[in-house]
Amino acid sequence: MPSEIRYALEPQLSRDEFVDVLRRSTLAERRPVDDVAKIDGMLAEADVIVTARTAAGRLVGVSRAITDFSYCTYLSDLAVDAEFQRQGIGRELIRRTHDAAGRQTNLILLAAPQARSYYPHIGMRSHESCWMIDGGN
Repeated sequence: MPSEIRYALEPQLSRDEFVDVLRRSTLAERRPVDDVAKIDGMLAEADVIVTARTAAGRLVGVSRAITDFSYCTYLSDLAVDAEFQRQGIGRELIRRTHDAAGRQTNLILLAAPQARSYYPHIGMRSHESCWMIDGGN
């Protein structure tokens, strides 16, 4: 993990910084980044937001989770700027998110297609039974 990266709980993360890092990570392809109301709601209703910033303050990673702090934590967004990937930032964001939500919770996420091989590498296991009802996006 690079020493110049600083992590923090940042519940008041700005919409502009959030969208910017989503774009720089490619996660924006699967998020409603042009829908201001949705992005504002995603940030306002998140239970845990952990950020990764350079020493100069540039946002290079974010995790956003919804949790009951007792049983389950859904890690809904994990984004790391493409220039900063493969440095352990994603792994550390996951660890800190799980710590903030409570290690007794089951941490759950849906992998982006190109990230499917990443999660087993950091010790997560695949679950064969996930079911969804799509929203009216």
